[in-house]
Amino acid sequence: MGEAQGFGYVERADGAVVITHHGRVVSTLRGGRAAEFLDEVDDDPQLVMARWTGNYRRGNERTARQHPRNRG
Repeated sequence: MGEAQGFGYVERADGAVVITHHGRVVSTLRGGRAAEFLDEVDDDPQLVMARWTGNYRRGNERTARQHPRNRG
């Protein structure tokens, strides 16, 4: 599986975490979810942010493209 790219995050003074993808805000985490995210993000930041935002490839894109319903 390829690495997700283009993600970034900013930890605000109030404890909230804002996750961006190519400069656009995709998620804002507060409270316990923000703390949990910050504990986990050190492992592989790009992949963790992709997983937390739901913006990652699942491996079935090619199969779905070849389905008769999706053919042009």
